[in-house]
Amino acid sequence: MASTDTSISSCFPFTLKHVAVLDSHIAYIDTEASHNAAITAILLHGNPTSSYIWRNIIPHVSPVVRCIAPDLIGMGKSGKPIITYRFVDHARYLDAFLDAVNPNGPVVIVAQDWGSALGLHWAFRHQDRIAGLALMEFIRPFSTWDDAGGVQAQEVFKRFRDPVVGRKLIMEDDVFVKVLLPGGVVRGLTGEEQGYYSSPFPTVALREPVWRWPNEIPIEGHPKDVFEIAVKYHDWLLETDKPKLLFWATPGAFINPEKAREYAMKLKNVTMVDLGEGRHYLQEDHPHEIGHATAEFIRELLHQ
Repeated sequence: MASTDTSISSCFPFTLKHVAVLDSHIAYIDTEASHNAAITAILLHGNPTSSYIWRNIIPHVSPVVRCIAPDLIGMGKSGKPIITYRFVDHARYLDAFLDAVNPNGPVVIVAQDWGSALGLHWAFRHQDRIAGLALMEFIRPFSTWDDAGGVQAQEVFKRFRDPVVGRKLIMEDDVFVKVLLPGGVVRGLTGEEQGYYSSPFPTVALREPVWRWPNEIPIEGHPKDVFEIAVKYHDWLLETDKPKLLFWATPGAFINPEKAREYAMKLKNVTMVDLGEGRHYLQEDHPHEIGHATAEFIRELLHQ
């Protein structure tokens, strides 16, 4: 049965598996459903989180389908190879990971933040395998800085993208993990939750992926390669009839109420879910609503 507990637990009730991927390894949750559901749910996190962010959501979804939730390379309990951690690097490791653990069959991508960019990039290139998309706070190509966020957010992320100031703030001062992450959760984070999210990044060197991510956000055509990738998957997202579930909240961050209304009109075959109050890390404020709606969404897909 799906979870009926409405509390937000800090407990991580899963045993992570590990698989060799390229020159490193990926840690991941795999519920290995005993039933024969045709669809697999792939849950993809963003920066600076890990599969831990899905801990209260998967118990709703796993009774319906197999759930796979990796820690992206350099994050969570996954390997920490010495690479640049650009978007294209993450895409290479994710491609290899999915080839290893789920090479065939239809999938539903459930994703937030950079997980959405990676998931949509994968979906665009594997359209025949996509049964549906469940998205929240997803990354799109931002034509202007104003489109990417409010004035305060713009100022912060412009500083992050400064090669000197940004590296000091994120790598030496650890502000992304210590300040932005809890600030993106309305209820805040408990000490145990904050500790879990902080544990993969105890040293300056290990915070390289956390620093790199803000520099990869596709804004005003930069970085050129990431922007071009985002345009392709975003154009496809607007055109495709694939079933979609889009969660949004107020005030939100990438997806504010105004943007949610816009997508409600532009997207085909979409179900919109208003979560109420929320910022960026919606899984930490509304895990049960997200889990229940995602399970119902996939259940309907299985009966089509």
